[in-house]
Parts: sequence; C-alpha cells; structure tokens
Amino acid sequence: MDNLRLILFFALAFILMMLWQAWDKDYGGKPQTAAPTEMSSDKAGTTTSVPRAIPSAPTPAANGQPSAVPLITADSALPMAGAESQPTAASVTVRTDLYTMEIGTVGGNVLKVFLNEYPASLGDQENSFQLMKPEIPNLFVAQSGLIAGEGSAAPSHETPYRVNSHSYRLESGADQLSVDLYWTSPEGVKVTKRFNYQRGSYLVTVQHIVENGSGQPWVGREYRQLMRTPAVDDSAASKVLYTYTGGAIYSGEKKYEKIDFDDMQESKLSREVKGGWIAMLQHYFVGAWIPPADQTGTFYTNVLPGERYVLGAYTPALTVDKGTSHTFSSGFVASPKLQDELKAISTGLDLTVDYGWLTVIAQPIFWLLKQIQGVVVNWGVAIILLTLLIKVLFYKLSEASYKSMANMRRMTPRIQALKDRFGEDKTRLNAAMMELYKKEKINPLGGCLPIVVQIPVFISLYWVLLESVELRQAPFIFWIQDLSTKDPYFVLPLIMGISMFIQQKLNPAPPDPMQAKIMMALPVVFTVFFAFFPSGLVLYWVTNNVLSIAQQWHITRQIENAAARA
Repeated sequence: MDNLRLILFFALAFILMMLWQAWDKDYGGKPQTAAPTEMSSDKAGTTTSVPRAIPSAPTPAANGQPSAVPLITADSALPMAGAESQPTAASVTVRTDLYTMEIGTVGGNVLKVFLNEYPASLGDQENSFQLMKPEIPNLFVAQSGLIAGEGSAAPSHETPYRVNSHSYRLESGADQLSVDLYWTSPEGVKVTKRFNYQRGSYLVTVQHIVENGSGQPWVGREYRQLMRTPAVDDSAASKVLYTYTGGAIYSGEKKYEKIDFDDMQESKLSREVKGGWIAMLQHYFVGAWIPPADQTGTFYTNVLPGERYVLGAYTPALTVDKGTSHTFSSGFVASPKLQDELKAISTGLDLTVDYGWLTVIAQPIFWLLKQIQGVVVNWGVAIILLTLLIKVLFYKLSEASYKSMANMRRMTPRIQALKDRFGEDKTRLNAAMMELYKKEKINPLGGCLPIVVQIPVFISLYWVLLESVELRQAPFIFWIQDLSTKDPYFVLPLIMGISMFIQQKLNPAPPDPMQAKIMMALPVVFTVFFAFFPSGLVLYWVTNNVLSIAQQWHITRQIENAAARA
C-alpha cells in the first residue's frame, strides 16, 4: 500500500470484487444446459438416450440398430464413511515416481491418489498428500466405463474386473508402466481396461480395449466422470480467504468455464464439445479427464444423494464389427496445479490455476516470480525482489502520489487556520481551500490516478501468491517454514501493522476528528485480519509497505526542504 488513499482504494476494490463474485454466482451467465429428450440421432447410425440418474434398459432405435445408454450416474460400489483406508484384495495399488494410486477392481475406478512429491503436512516424511479418496468428508473419485446398446454387454464403473496382480511399481530405470484389468462377457466380448503411466508425467492414459469375439456387432460408448463432495476445511485461513472448490470445463468455443456445485443443483449440463476437458478443482490441486482433441463428445453434470456432484463426458456411440477391436482412450490427471506441466498436457488446462479476470496480468507476474526464484532458490526472497521490481516499475507513478501527499501535508497548518476562521461555514471553507490549492498549484486529487493504475497489478500479485502451489510448504527464513500458512508467531502481521502506522504519520491527518480516529484504528484492524493470511502474502505487504515508507519519506523530505529554502 503506497499511502492512506491506497489503503482505502484496496478496501473498495476488494469489496467490489466480492460483490461481483456474489452477483455473478447468482445472476451471471450459467453454462448452457439442455432439457432432456428421449432420443437423438447419432452419426454411427444408432440412437442415443439422454443421461439419466439410473439407466433404464437400452431401447432399440427405429432403424432396428441397437442404441447405447450414454452413462451411469447411480451410486457406485464405494466404501462408506469410516471404511478401512488400507489397500485390500478389492483394489490394485500402483506406485510410480509421482503417484501412489489405488484402483478398485470393481469398475476400475481411481479411488485413492497420493502425490509422492507433496508431503501431507510440513515435515511429514512418511505420508504424502492425498488428493482423491472414496470416503466422506472430501470424497473425490474418478470413474469410467462403457455402456453397450441393445443385445450387447459392457463393463460399467460398477462391474467387477479380473486382475493379474494387486500391486504394481514403476521400477528404477523403467520409463513406462501399464496396469491391466480384464472383463469378458458370456457372448465373447473382451474388454481390457489399461492404465498407462509415464515417468515424470502426471498424465495417465486410460484405455478401454474392446475385442468383439461375439457373433454380432457390438455397439457402445465410453464415459468418464469425476465425483466429489464439497470441501471440508477447518483451517483458520479457509475461513478468511476464498479459494474455489468445484467443477470446470474447457471447450474451443467458450474456453474456460467454472461450473460450481450450485450450478449443478440448478440445472444439468448437456453440451456437445470437441476435445476440451472436464475437471474438479480445489486449492492447489486438480483432477481432470481429457478426451482426445479430435473427438466430439458430450459434457454432462448430475447431483446424487449425499451432496455428491458428478461432472462427466461421454463419447458418441460406435459399432465394433464381430472379429474386430476398438480402443477408447482418455487422459487422466490428478496433480498439483503446475502451470507449465498442465499447459503441456492439454490446451487451457493451466487455467485451472485461477487468477480470475486478472489472468492476463497475473500470469506474467507469476512467470517473473518463478524466474527470480530459479536464481535465488528461496521463494520468500523471490517475493521480496519481485515487490522491489514492481516498486521500481511504478516509481514515477508513486512519486506523483507522494508529492501530492507531501504538498497536502505542508498545507495542513494553513488549512487548519482556515477551519478556525470559517468555523461551521462549509461553503466558505471549501471555497477558501480551493483558492489555496489553486494559489499553491496543488491538485488534491493528484495522487489518485497513479494509485488506481497500480491496483490491478497489486490484486494480481495477491492472487498469484494465493494460488501458486509452488509456495505450499516453501520455507523462507527462521520461524517461517511454510509461506502458504499463517506466521506461527504473528511477527510479520505485527510488522505490517507497525508499517501501516508509520505510513499514516507520513500522511496529512484527516480534517475530521472522527475520520482521524478511524484511520488510527486501521493498522490494528488490518493486523488482526492479516494474522491468518498466508505468510507469503503478508511478506509481500510488509515489503511493499517498507519500500513505500522509504520512498515517501525521501520525497516528503525533499519537498519540505525545498519549501524551507524558498
């Protein structure tokens, strides 16, 4: 914050931002939805039915060809709350360099995902952060399967598979690992569900390989869906800071769109999309299904009992002739929000690092912060240096603001004299003050525009520091070992409050006694408020305040010395 007016501008900006978020949530544009229809034409010559909460039996189309029910969104065979969290014979555990993943033998669903490079808590060398789990609270699983048309059979996300082993590991020196699950129908249709892992990549390729050994054509489609419950977070920071938990989709036409749980409650999404992706987001982490870029499918949502929200995608129905095979393929990601890695996996997936409407400013700021950290290693030092660079960039704008404040401060005794002279006559007092400003060539609003120009940059930096998973458990110095959590001893918030108090002393006192008391209370209010902010954010504010004090003190001294010599 550059000065007192910057504090007020920021307060107003945050209030407007919160009002905009509330308005957009209630009245903003919602994702396109389609009313259910019983039948629709399909390019494969079959007829498809609309997504239902529980599928009915497939219905023959008018042309005599079998139709495919697009998806199942009924409850899957998942452990209930309190179920044993250790791997059982009903699951397959896969260990790679990045993942420890548990795949259920029922449905081949991704039930648990542990991220090996991210400790569950600071200093925990044994337990990795768990992104996905099949228990409440914070249930989060990935499901996929096939739906067959009339006269055909296929495994859904509720169908048992056979496995050759219950444990797989990406061995040292190996770059790839494949894990297969098997299903065979009485008619001779074989399906292999294959998970392909690549060393150093969070992208998992999930395939359904259909081999039609029956005596008739097989008709069906693949679906993939993410199911989760609302996030439960009892940390103090979660009660102060807003971070988004919910769905998001990406399409070539509408780009990045959030679909929160309220949207899903209001209406069901049903939209044809070419390529794109679907995702469930939470602070720092994301789970996503990525259809082939050249495939046109349908994105959908559903709400199940127990506050379980489903976001999915299904393919067009196709026919696999007898004696032939076909492979359905999708990308699956459960990972930290690392922008470069996500961008390389799929177009727009890096936008899950959500900077809101200031993305165009925030992304270059994050790039610069990352470049600085690559040199100095320490993220805290990088924040300090980035703040210094931004102050240098806006030095001239800040200088204009500080000169205006210094001149106003110099006029304080004369303004007080005018108040004493005119008393309660506000009209004559204001006219006299304007005459004084005109005579001394002072613009009382001269410092406002420079501040307004800087506000988008400061808010962008706020979102960068809040959203960047790179700051999670990143140490700074001494007692601050995690820049993403509050200062354990509240040292930085106290320093910030003191710096705000010093800034106020450099500014002219408000003419109204009540305003002066309110301004004197602001450092205390902001200190309490920032006490629960991530220490990386508070470090930025402290650095910015200290640099602002130095610049303002220097400019004020120059103007006062010049006035004394005149």
